[in-house]
Amino acid sequence: MMTKNQINEREQLELLTIEQLVPQDHLVRKLDAAIDFSFIYPLVENLYSTIGRPSIDPVVLIKMTFIQYTFGIRSMRQTIKEIETNMAYRWFLGFGFHTEVPHFSTFGKNYVRRFADTDLFEQIFYRVLKEVADRGLLSPDHVFIDSTHVKASANKRKFEKKVVRKETRAYEKRLQEELNLDREKHGKKPFPPEKFEKEEYKEIKESTTDPESGYYVKDERTKQFAYSFHAATDEKGFVLANIVTPGNVHDSHMLEPLVQKVIDQVGRPVIVVADAAYKTPAIANFLLENHVLPALPYKRPMTKEGFFKKHEYVYDEHYDCYLCPEGQVLTYRTTTKEGYRQYASTPSICATCPVIDQCTQSKNQQKMIQRHIWQDYLDVAEDLRHNYEIKEIYGKRKETIERVFADAKEKHGMRWTTLKGLKKLSMQAMLTFAALNLKKLATWTWKRPAMA
Repeated sequence: MMTKNQINEREQLELLTIEQLVPQDHLVRKLDAAIDFSFIYPLVENLYSTIGRPSIDPVVLIKMTFIQYTFGIRSMRQTIKEIETNMAYRWFLGFGFHTEVPHFSTFGKNYVRRFADTDLFEQIFYRVLKEVADRGLLSPDHVFIDSTHVKASANKRKFEKKVVRKETRAYEKRLQEELNLDREKHGKKPFPPEKFEKEEYKEIKESTTDPESGYYVKDERTKQFAYSFHAATDEKGFVLANIVTPGNVHDSHMLEPLVQKVIDQVGRPVIVVADAAYKTPAIANFLLENHVLPALPYKRPMTKEGFFKKHEYVYDEHYDCYLCPEGQVLTYRTTTKEGYRQYASTPSICATCPVIDQCTQSKNQQKMIQRHIWQDYLDVAEDLRHNYEIKEIYGKRKETIERVFADAKEKHGMRWTTLKGLKKLSMQAMLTFAALNLKKLATWTWKRPAMA
């Protein structure tokens, strides 16, 4: 049905090219000018056979995924539908008006047959990042780290309870060596290796729909199977590295491998910025031992209401003991296999103490304080927190890593996923963050063509 005053021009013949239909400042033109996608050919050379009928051009396949993740299209099936009718997307792929668009299953088949067990997507991510660095746009001295949850394609009511082995943490071996040295220094026997090798187990909910996701509980309303996307950005918001884990892996366990990736691929940062979830002795130790300054926020003491705070018990470094608010000495007892030194009071003195109700609830009337063997590193991080420059850099979290996650979720389809399994989710993360980096690079380096 046409409007009253309009002539029906639906079947009017025009002589024009796709080039003329794409606006001069369209994002696809900026993406095309920012990077030469032919870098993909040598990366996939050994994945394609020269025998049989010709395959779909791998550059076209990868460019299709860039369309999906750059424009936040929910699936490859939907992306193909969009390419069929969107002239800008056809122009980006080098297609004409009548070029047949590959079937939506083509990428899936290529993924299964060729890409699944390769690091192709990681190579693409770092190739885009290299382009950013080559243009002088990278500022990797200050690195911002955080993680976000991506809802898994799994029904939260379909699960089975399983007992699984607790995962070992990156710093485990380092901690075991150092705590045994600490025990020897205090005249205690070092723990034998079998003490550490004793496997610990935990009960988890495992999804029957996507077993590789993890059950994540944020509050009463937010309980779901999810994946965690851990990422590091520079101070301009370019993503430097990312790792995908099940949603029940704690953020702090991933900082060390993430920073190591940044060091290996980009270079050693001067400062690493992270939120309170990362304020642990192991992280402070790792960063300072690697000559990186931690920028970590204030963390509220986890003391019960009405009890003395931990800082009210003064640690004496020289005598390696604690003094309680009433002046009693808490002496060293042992170092646990978790790396905590334990200091205990004398029960007979505590029994007559007028403020024992503000100190301990223990039945044997003994106060116990734990101090991690890496607490000194945490104290350095706490001192750095008051430095004006560090405070200023910490304040940039909201315009770097937090903005990256917000953009990825709002504009690039990262709030939830239709894919299943860690490998496919890692592909989604690599392509989403590569698309974010490329979009920023394209926008910043775009020079408007002169008007004809």
